[in-house]
Amino acid sequence: MIAVAVISQAVGFALLLIVLPFTPSHAVTSDYLFGALAGVCGALAVTLLYHALSIGKMGIVSPITAVLAAALPLIFGVLRGDRLTVGQIVGLVLALFAIVLISLSFESGGTREISTAGVREAIVTGFLFGAFFILLSYTHPAAGLHNLLAARIASITFLLLAAFVTRTRLVPARGDWRLIVGAGVLDMTANILYVLATFSGYLSIAAVLTSLYPASTVFLARIVLNERLVRTQKAGVALALAGVVLIALR
Repeated sequence: MIAVAVISQAVGFALLLIVLPFTPSHAVTSDYLFGALAGVCGALAVTLLYHALSIGKMGIVSPITAVLAAALPLIFGVLRGDRLTVGQIVGLVLALFAIVLISLSFESGGTREISTAGVREAIVTGFLFGAFFILLSYTHPAAGLHNLLAARIASITFLLLAAFVTRTRLVPARGDWRLIVGAGVLDMTANILYVLATFSGYLSIAAVLTSLYPASTVFLARIVLNERLVRTQKAGVALALAGVVLIALR
């Protein structure tokens, strides 16, 4: 998974360099520092997410990751003095209940879901993505895409060091190149579009649409991979998706 993460991150970095000159910005030292710290969390999160998706059910992994990634910055904001709406409080309760429901459910073969590969990895991934968003919140809006630049440089450096220490070959299978490149392009495009959306004053809309990404993952997993979930798992996924929407709304 390290090889996949390094190559996809490098592809995204190349795309960012192309777009960067067309976005006005004025970054200070702290923007690069927090961006770099966010990049390390992002590198760990992406690598672990790819691993979780490869060994677990996408329809389970994606919603768990999303609710934690959305809930953690929200809770952090409350600790800093932010006030939650009633909808966000309900969303947090639903999200927590959804994770418990999914974790305590059983697969068709009788295995408890929390013991299934991918679930625990998804929980850790959600916390890492939450940390990524929290660290980016410390950068200034005037920094433009330079926070992403610092984040991507740090993430690639971290992953290369991890590959060196673990002696991981950075040459994936020949048939995987198109998928890895496509993942890198889509990942960076999503990051750039999200930042540009906030520049346009549509932060609430961008947050809602971004947080809805598990819906497409669950749908594609069912159609393309023919993933089947038991009734308890379906209920947990539905609550997770509802919780994400409520948390994102303001």
